[in-house]
Amino acid sequence: MSFSISSTLSLSASSSLPHALFPPPHSSMSLLRRLRPGRLRFNIPQPPRRFATAAAAAVRQDTASWTQVPLVEVEPAAESLFHVSIDVSDAPDLVASHTRAGQYLQLRVPDVDKPTFLAIASPPSLASSEGVFQFLVKSVEGSIAELLCGLKKGDVVQLNQVMGSGFDVDQIAPPQNYPTVFIFATGSAISPIRSLIESGFGAIKRSDVRLYYGARNLKRMAYQDRFKEWESSGIEVVPVLSQPEHDWTGESGYVQAAFTRAKKAFDPLSTGVILCGQKQMAEEVTSILLADGVSSEKILKNF
Repeated sequence: MSFSISSTLSLSASSSLPHALFPPPHSSMSLLRRLRPGRLRFNIPQPPRRFATAAAAAVRQDTASWTQVPLVEVEPAAESLFHVSIDVSDAPDLVASHTRAGQYLQLRVPDVDKPTFLAIASPPSLASSEGVFQFLVKSVEGSIAELLCGLKKGDVVQLNQVMGSGFDVDQIAPPQNYPTVFIFATGSAISPIRSLIESGFGAIKRSDVRLYYGARNLKRMAYQDRFKEWESSGIEVVPVLSQPEHDWTGESGYVQAAFTRAKKAFDPLSTGVILCGQKQMAEEVTSILLADGVSSEKILKNF
């Protein structure tokens, strides 16, 4: 499975998927008009009579694996991107299943049976302390994500248990042995990277930690209000814009090109890499760093 568990699973390397995977919904705009408080429901298809016994058992098992939870917040985060917060305070099993940055889950909206995949943007500690999961969701026309972003506070969705192994930062520990860490993210795939940064991976104890974060322009770049906090934790944030405004003085083009331009001598044996985003970016960055001598085991992805 190839993800860009970016936000909607920007699993890690692709527009084809956990930032997220967007299965096509059933007539999205008509669904949005029907999604009103008091009318939210989840459909469970009825099997043919001759398969009723076996199918009923399967339906019971499927129903048991989904948890109904209310939305706390659906607010714009950037152009086409939305902050989505979900109250999981009454779902201790869900909270317990989120153990590592980079993990993802499936979400279903009312009246649509197919789920979408979403990478969790908040660190596991936030679910434990405040009882919420936070997501960065890209609203794509005709997608389930569009339906989700059209819901309101108090509306109910369904979540499945958290999946994936996330970013195995133990591979680049202890920090003193891996003082250099390069992080790459594009678009909504910054969501699991946010979880990583705010979970803590010893960045302040490393000498060179850089985040190359690519977006079309500043209007499409989420989490700009968090950059100072991230930098105070020991991470140099390098925004890279592929279609910047005329007055932009920072890095432009694609993140892999920006990295190549800025690349200085580094010890590949003491370097870690974390990737999440567009497939082409992830493949090109991986090729560059493997050629430089970085071990493939030290190039971390969240799928």
